[in-house]
Amino acid sequence: QVQLVESGGGLVQAGGSLRLSCATSGRTNPRYPMAWFRQAPEKEREFVAGISSSGGSTRYADSVKGRFTISRDNAKNTVYLQMNSLKPEDTAVYYCAADPDFRPLHTMVVESMDYWGKGTLVTVSS
Repeated sequence: QVQLVESGGGLVQAGGSLRLSCATSGRTNPRYPMAWFRQAPEKEREFVAGISSSGGSTRYADSVKGRFTISRDNAKNTVYLQMNSLKPEDTAVYYCAADPDFRPLHTMVVESMDYWGKGTLVTVSS
């Protein structure tokens, strides 16, 4: 089992930036494909960005392309989401998730992820 702990959320003005971190841990700490999802109030949880085990491949939702960057530092067992040019519609709880089945990045959906963090709130003011 993998434990995921997000951090880095907070309040930021539109146009600003935040970097979210997802610290991973476990008995053997396998390096699974990872993703960030987000959920705004009264909305479905949606895919934001995904990254392969090695970090060599990434995928982004159209809504964040060019603004967000997902990365990972496997030596530190940490996955990051750099969020730039933030918009009020980016306001949501952001969740880190892991896929132990090593599915291709383009198949990442909520139902495919087996491990989830508790989430970190990002609020973007207009």
